[in-house]
Amino acid sequence: MAGYLVSDARKVTTHRFIEMKQRGEKISMLTSYDFTTAGIVDGAGIDGILIGDSASNVMAGNHTTLPMTVDQMIYHARSVVRAVKRALVVCDMPFGSYQVDRKEGIKNAVRIMKESGCDALKLEGGIEILDTVKGILDAGIPVMGHLGLTPQSINKFGTYAVRAKEEAEAQKLISDAKLLSEAGCFAVVLEKVPATLADEVTKAINVPTIGIGAGGHTDGQILVIDDMLGKSQGFSPRFLRRYANLYQVMTDAIGQYVGDVKSGDFPNEQESY
Repeated sequence: MAGYLVSDARKVTTHRFIEMKQRGEKISMLTSYDFTTAGIVDGAGIDGILIGDSASNVMAGNHTTLPMTVDQMIYHARSVVRAVKRALVVCDMPFGSYQVDRKEGIKNAVRIMKESGCDALKLEGGIEILDTVKGILDAGIPVMGHLGLTPQSINKFGTYAVRAKEEAEAQKLISDAKLLSEAGCFAVVLEKVPATLADEVTKAINVPTIGIGAGGHTDGQILVIDDMLGKSQGFSPRFLRRYANLYQVMTDAIGQYVGDVKSGDFPNEQESY
């Protein structure tokens, strides 16, 4: 079984991402950070799974993505890879693992690929990290770019507001997307940028754009799994559509369990040996 709306059970590759753009098929992506969730997401027919450094927020309760380490990303990525049969698995390179210098970036990229078993890596930034991106690509590692709101640079931005609304930043984003595409990146994430700009970038490059808060003209979409399933309550950006309310489902179930334990109803005779 290949999942909902999916008849092709073959493993999704970076090449197939590009083919999907060429034939106008939208690409679906979600994050996952653990074995159980990744297995469900993959089985439902998702095209790509990102082990995001958003694990810093979702799994560890940090305010930013910056504390994540290479070791932590490898741990989460291993857990996800073990569960996935079809989806393309992409792992974020965490803050500090590739910004210092090219040699260190390539070394960390090779280590993440070797120790996690993932299919590709994602790096934030444009021309500033282009030399490192080229080095990682030269090492035979597929790279997904990430432009717009790049959370690893939150202290520079000082805000999670929409990026590239001003002409100069918009032109730089277009230029960076072209540079990443021409260097050999197989896709580019566009986060929290105006829909018209995302449309322009999507038409300007030959590889897929994956949007999050970038409108409907990108080649694909990605959301954080805990947000779209409604496990988180306080985070409600405009771009987020909640497909379930697991916060309420889980609270009700746990509350019922507590009540059954307190009353002695659980376990009953049928649930005892």
